[in-house]
Amino acid sequence: MPWIAYIAHFIAAAFLTNGIPHFVNGVSGRRFRIPFAPRAQFSSPTTNVVWGWANFLIAFLLFANIGPLYIGAPGDTIFLAAGTLVTGLLLARIFDGDS
Repeated sequence: MPWIAYIAHFIAAAFLTNGIPHFVNGVSGRRFRIPFAPRAQFSSPTTNVVWGWANFLIAFLLFANIGPLYIGAPGDTIFLAAGTLVTGLLLARIFDGDS
């Protein structure tokens, strides 16, 4: 598989990981930050559902159109896990203290 597919899988995992907190908070009716909210204000639940869905869509398009994803294949699994871990750690630091 070409190296660009591994990079795409890493980025897709980042979008997928980023979409989860936005979507979950939105469907739970809670306000949550999105990157484009002015001065890190909290956005409405509806905005967060749409933002989470957009992240899921981008992840799906990357997974579906840039090289097939084979969970269990060493390269695919490593880049997917790394993208999820790195994004999860970054989001934990960014959202630390938000309530």
